[in-house]
Amino acid sequence: MKTVKVRRIGNSLGVILPKELLSSIQAAEGEELSVSVTDSSLRLSVINQDVANQVEVGRDIASRYRSTLRNLAK
Repeated sequence: MKTVKVRRIGNSLGVILPKELLSSIQAAEGEELSVSVTDSSLRLSVINQDVANQVEVGRDIASRYRSTLRNLAK
């Protein structure tokens, strides 16, 4: 387990993640991370851009064809 310190970054607060932690989740500079909050902990995971794009297309289809999909589900 590693510890990091909360620091002021401009008008916000943030943490600097050590290189070892980022390499353990295969995250590189510029990649987006998903943050999940559970009780009193945070979970970071790298966003797979291909999956994110597929989810966005699925949401768009569900939005445009809501009534058709509802009828098909009957």
